[in-house]
Amino acid sequence: MLQGFRDFILRGNVVELAVAVVIGTAFNAIVTVLVEALINPLIALFFDASRLQDALKVTVPTLFDGTSTFAFGAVIAAVINFVVVAAAVYFVIVLPMNKVNDMRKARAGIAEEAVPAPTQEQLLTEIRDLLAQRSDR
Repeated sequence: MLQGFRDFILRGNVVELAVAVVIGTAFNAIVTVLVEALINPLIALFFDASRLQDALKVTVPTLFDGTSTFAFGAVIAAVINFVVVAAAVYFVIVLPMNKVNDMRKARAGIAEEAVPAPTQEQLLTEIRDLLAQRSDR
C-alpha cells in the first residue's frame, strides 16, 4: 500500500501539478494588479461598475415572515468582471506570448504544417497491411 502511494507521489504529474498551482498563485497576483490598476479605472471612465452590485435587487417575502433578496446586479457584475479579467489575460498575456513563441519557432526553422488526421479507412488499411506482412513471415 505504501509502495503505491510512493509511486503516485513520485510520478511526474503530481510534481508538475504542484508547480502549476504555485505558479498559478503567483500569476494570480499579476492578474489582480493588472485588473485593479488598469482595467477597472478604464471601465470607470464609462460607467460606475460598483453601483451595478446594488442595482437589480428583488426582495420577496419568505414563508416565515422575513424577506429574501435576490441580487441579480451582483451576478451580472461578477460575469462582467470575469469577462474583463479573461479578456485582459488573453490580450495582455496569452496573445503576446503566442506571438513570441511563433516568432521563436520561425527563427528556429520549425514550420507548423497542418497534417490531416488519417481517416478510419486509412488506419484500417494500414493495420490490415501490417498484419498481412506479419503473417507472411
